[in-house]
Amino acid sequence: MNTTSCVSLLQLSRTGFRLCASKAPHCRASASSLPTVTYTCLSHISPHSPVPCRRSYCSNVKVRSYLHYMKRKIIPSPSPPYSHVCQVGDPVLRASAAAVDPAAVTGPEIQKVINTMVKVMRKLDCVGLSAPQIGVPLRIMALEYPKRMLEESSTASREVRGLSVQPLRIFVNPQLRVLDGRTVLFQEACESISGYSATVPRYLSVEVSGLNEKGEAVTWQASDWTARIVQHEMDHLDGVLYIDRMDSKTFININWHEHNQ
Repeated sequence: MNTTSCVSLLQLSRTGFRLCASKAPHCRASASSLPTVTYTCLSHISPHSPVPCRRSYCSNVKVRSYLHYMKRKIIPSPSPPYSHVCQVGDPVLRASAAAVDPAAVTGPEIQKVINTMVKVMRKLDCVGLSAPQIGVPLRIMALEYPKRMLEESSTASREVRGLSVQPLRIFVNPQLRVLDGRTVLFQEACESISGYSATVPRYLSVEVSGLNEKGEAVTWQASDWTARIVQHEMDHLDGVLYIDRMDSKTFININWHEHNQ
């Protein structure tokens, strides 16, 4: 893919995907105290209940408020790369992301995508994020496990999950190789399915290779929790969400207990 193709994909994400993008602000993968979920809320709507509307003759299409209408008259709708995380239902999360032309990695368009990913990831306290999650269908992922997060996690959580501080790493056109085929089960969540969690099996050790933000070839071996983050973000690049791999019986609303208070 040449530079023009990459720019075209970004332009496509600004138009075709924008119409279906959720306005929900929040995939982060994080681990703190037990029980911890990987964060690499949808309101409950019964399929048998009609969508409430103010007029008896209105359809099930949500009508924007006048205030929202006037806001969009002054400030246009945002376009990718978004400063928020796309929510499940947005087609960009189910598409296979396109490879980036290596010559375009250091160009302004790709650098803008990378910088936005890092900003969103840190704003939401994520430890992993992919370009499709901010509305850009390109094969780019970022991960970082800061010291602050490790200090906030319990000793038991660190030992069981194999948590460790990881500096910011960017991978463009990443490729994954499994080093240890054994799998381990832990709760995992995603900011693109905000508010929910489930048990997901992941390989114990993997190797990821690709280009960094400078367009240089890099290879990195990850194990334990960081290997889980890598696999979670790699899935995003192929249009796969953790709910496709989860044990459905473990799927929960993370804040379920608050509804009983």
